[in-house]
Amino acid sequence: MKLKLIENWRNAWKWFSVHAMVYAAAIQGAWLQVSDDMKAHIPSYLVSGLTITLLVLGIAGRVVKQGVEDDKQP
Repeated sequence: MKLKLIENWRNAWKWFSVHAMVYAAAIQGAWLQVSDDMKAHIPSYLVSGLTITLLVLGIAGRVVKQGVEDDKQP
């Protein structure tokens, strides 16, 4: 299987699905940097739940038509 970029890959940064996945990665990256003292005050289920929610929204954003630009998405 040969991997190929989609036709409008330059517009990917505009898609909600990409935004949601970047936010999910940012939350996880920030969580790794938070000190243990602060982590004790923030429930880990909240961080996990928010990340999972963003990833699910990212999947939904990938399959739902979002506008005129989406006509070019594969």
